[in-house]
Amino acid sequence: MEKTLVIIKPSGVQRGLVGEVIRRFELKGLQLCGMKITLLDDLILREHYAHLSQESYFGRILKSMTSSPVVLLCLSGVECVQVVRTMAGITNGRVAPMGTIRGDLSMSMQENIVHTSDSTENAKIEIDRFFNPHEIVDYARVNHSVIYATNEV
Repeated sequence: MEKTLVIIKPSGVQRGLVGEVIRRFELKGLQLCGMKITLLDDLILREHYAHLSQESYFGRILKSMTSSPVVLLCLSGVECVQVVRTMAGITNGRVAPMGTIRGDLSMSMQENIVHTSDSTENAKIEIDRFFNPHEIVDYARVNHSVIYATNEV
């Protein structure tokens, strides 16, 4: 099964939306295989958001992402990366479609509840960045046969 990373950002933690975000992923049929709450520091965030380091708003990202704990999730499922990105919605919560996490729960471009991996390659890098191998648990779910057709897994 494909895996992806989700970070429930401080905006989601502070607003008490952790359960709602996880509920949506589980209702969809995605499997939770890693989860932890932690405080992120500038070092890991500078690595994670290196592609944005030259942007004028980079300092705001660091300040926001270190303002409170985050919840890190590793999810698995068929085409999991794309499924999670579709469920999250576009970055700007004000224009994200209703029915998406950001469209239903966010009014901001930055304080937009979740970060999601943007490709299978980056998902692997990001999972390895935030989780130790022993923190990811692969297990057989008893309800796979009612989530996927036999030719999909």
